[in-house]
Amino acid sequence: MRIAYFDCFSGVSGDMMLGALLHAGVDEAAWRNELAKLNVPGYELKVEMVVKEGISGMDVDVVLLEVDEAHGRHLADIEAILNKSGLSDTVRTRAMGAFLRLAHSEAKIHAMTPETIHFHEVGAIDAIVDIVGACIGLEMLGVEKVYASPLPLNRGWVECAHGTMPVPAPATLELLAGFPLRPDDRSKELITPTGAALLAEFVERDPLGDTLPAPPMRLRKVGYGAGKRDSWIPNLLRLMVGETYTEAIKIPSGTRKAGKRAAHS
Repeated sequence: MRIAYFDCFSGVSGDMMLGALLHAGVDEAAWRNELAKLNVPGYELKVEMVVKEGISGMDVDVVLLEVDEAHGRHLADIEAILNKSGLSDTVRTRAMGAFLRLAHSEAKIHAMTPETIHFHEVGAIDAIVDIVGACIGLEMLGVEKVYASPLPLNRGWVECAHGTMPVPAPATLELLAGFPLRPDDRSKELITPTGAALLAEFVERDPLGDTLPAPPMRLRKVGYGAGKRDSWIPNLLRLMVGETYTEAIKIPSGTRKAGKRAAHS
């Protein structure tokens, strides 16, 4: 079984995930062709290799060619875009799942219903492309299950459509329920709502909703997706792709007997 493991030592965002997928072997031309099936105009993709603190990775930037007048979309608007697209059922289902998670987290924070939530940043074209592009990338790599490392829980403030919010933003933190979190002293937004929604949708969980640790994996590919910040810690998301395996450890009978004799001596 092919699995993916996201090592989020410097957080996660939608564009970092796109970069990691492309760097890990997703064919860029084929990926662009699939993304075009979204049938959303007004943007272009910039993909380039960059170096972050000595480690090279792929930087993906969704550049808006015009003002996205409808950036404040509702859940029904997102669903209509996905349903009218030529994307595969798997991609549409996963992408809609991520947006549903976002809607429920925002609704809980703002005491509204998911249907009435007015997406701002995550309803913009660039966020839609990030979410759909990540779903396409996983499908192209043939990934069946996804796992992730513990996530950095840091501090600070971030400006968004609702004003100044603590880091992680409240809706982002809701999306991280069930994930293991580790303290981090960096005072920057390391986990974006888009990145959190993608992980929340992708990562395997137990019946109680807690994320599962990755099983043993035979590594096949590694990719690094670059973020837009620079610091002493490389602003990268590391992706490992491989196959699960079971390995029977056989101890030679002579070794076993020798061990017993040593224990009794």
